[in-house]
Order: sequence, then structure tokens, then C-alpha cells
Amino acid sequence: MRRSLLRLGMALCLPLLTSLPHMARADSGTPVLRVLAWPGYAEPEVVKAFEARTRARVELTTVDTDEALWQKITDPSGPGFDVFAVNTAELQRYLASNRVQPIDTTRIPGTVRQQPRFRQVAAIPGLVRHTAKGEQVYAIPFTYSAMGLIYDKQQVTTAPESIQALWDPQWRGKVMGYNGGTHNFSLAAQAMGLPAPFRIPPEDTEAVATKLIELRRNALGFYTQPDESVRQFVRHKAALMFANYGMQQVHLLRAAGVDVGYVIPREGALAWLDCWAIPRNARHVPLAHDWIDHLLGDTASRLLVTRQGLANTVSPVAQDASSGNLIWLQPVENASRREQLWARIHSGANLSKVMAP
Repeated sequence: MRRSLLRLGMALCLPLLTSLPHMARADSGTPVLRVLAWPGYAEPEVVKAFEARTRARVELTTVDTDEALWQKITDPSGPGFDVFAVNTAELQRYLASNRVQPIDTTRIPGTVRQQPRFRQVAAIPGLVRHTAKGEQVYAIPFTYSAMGLIYDKQQVTTAPESIQALWDPQWRGKVMGYNGGTHNFSLAAQAMGLPAPFRIPPEDTEAVATKLIELRRNALGFYTQPDESVRQFVRHKAALMFANYGMQQVHLLRAAGVDVGYVIPREGALAWLDCWAIPRNARHVPLAHDWIDHLLGDTASRLLVTRQGLANTVSPVAQDASSGNLIWLQPVENASRREQLWARIHSGANLSKVMAP
């Protein structure tokens, strides 16, 4: 009787265990690759194919903010990760705190399939460091988005050529901006022709704030998330938008039936580049290299485009950042100060209140 009950219990539990493929199992001989990434970066079929090829198990954790990513990588009581996705600007604080290790690019043959601008990692700020051991690579480009301009073709019959279109009085009440101080100060500095939009000198801060106040007066509103931007664009019949999420927003707007165009302005476009990096304390370094190589494959690259509306670093993409001047994000002079000033600007404060101590 007890054996019958035991067999019954096992029969009931087995379907539950097999339906949770990413939970811990008793097979201690199976290596577990712990991956930390953003939603959509590791689709189920991509993970399944990797597991089948390597006989390893993938434990995937996703994040939705840079701060959440930092907390998980730096948490001493956490499970620890073997590989994670991070943008080039954020990568710098991981490097500064010695939390990532060099990548052996010879173990990632898929890099030869990447577009030339992404193979030349030394030309991308923050990915390479020169050490006593020579030039060392700390991250491999994976996906990116250029913050270009989106316009409604029914209202804007000639594609805008300059960032200054966001300030053009003819579009007053028809412009949508992004609700974020760090990027907005860089955007305004770029529009003003300042040579280093990520390092605004103190003596230029007031002028940049003035430029953003002018943008606020020209805009119908500011968004935070891609879905929100689409709802506002459609509801308010916007004509022009600063595309913080780039082609992802174009993808969503077109799916919503809006005939939009997308351009990289002549000044260039701010752009984030997400890369795969390996933590200093990774337990499965060879598998981490295998994962990065796998994510440069055809399936993962294709799904970034078709399912997420993002660009990959392998395929040339028409009318995207591939054909324009990209200004990769870098750490700014004082992110908290930028956010503080932007919050005042966004609230409607005048210049004296914005610049108050």
C-alpha cells in the first residue's frame, strides 16, 4: 500500500517538475548557466536550442531597470550570474568596481558574422581596455537602438533633417519627448552644438536648461515607456517624436496602423548599445562564452527584429541606425543633478526655479 501511494505521489509530481524547466533539479551533474538579461533578449526557443546543444540548463532572470541589474550583479547573497546584458554606459561602473572579466574573443566565432562597426570593438567607447596583458575586450555587442526622430507621414510630408525640428514652432503642441533628464540634457546639448553632450561644463548648464524649457513649451507631452508613447502619439495625433526606444517604437506604431517614418538627424543620434558581459565571479566561464556565441546566431538575431522590433548586430537594417551617425551613450557628468533639473523643468518651473540650489 505504501509503495502504491509512493508511486502515485511520484506520478502526480512528475508533470509539475517537467513543466518548470528553469527550476532547480536533483541532477547535480548538469551545469546551470545563470543568465541575467532584459525581456525579449533570450526567447524560449533560443534557450531551448542552447540547452539541447550544450547539455546545460539555463536559469534566466530578467530585469527592467539599470539599477535592478546593478543590484543583482552586486548582491553578495544572491545566486551569482555567469553572463549578463548591459549597455556600454552602464558597463563603466562594473569595470570601475572590477566586477567583469575580459572576454576571450577567440571562443566566440560568431563575431565574424557581425556588421563591421560592431566587430571593431576598440572603436566603441568603453568596451576595450589596454592593460599589461595587452588589449582586453570586456563586452560583446548584441542589440542597440538609436534615438532618432519618428514622424507622421500624413502631417510631416518632408522628413525632418535636424534635431532642431523638435523645437520648430510649426509643430508646437505636436511634439512628443522622453521623460528623462539624463538623455534630455544630452539631446539639448547636441542640438546646441556642444562638443561633449555627456560632459556638459557647469558654465553651460543654464543654457542647456533654457533649451529644455523651450522644448517643454513646444511639446504636447513626455512619455516613459514604449507602449505609452504609442498610445499618446495616436490619441493626440502627434506629428513628431524623439524616439528614445528607436525602431522598437516604429515597430509598435506601424503595428497600430500609423504611417510613420524614422530618420537619423544630421547631427547624429544618441544610441544605446547593449552587450553581453561576464561577471568576475562567474562559475561557468566557458559556457558563458558559448552563450554569447549562441546569441549571435540566426534565430536569436532574427527574433530581436521580428518579435521585439530591435536591431541586431549581425544583419544590416534599412532605414535604421545602421545607416546613420551613432553617438553611443557614455556616463554623464552628474546624472542625479540632471534628473533633479529635469524634474523641475518638466513640472513647469521657470529658469530661476529650475536653477535654484
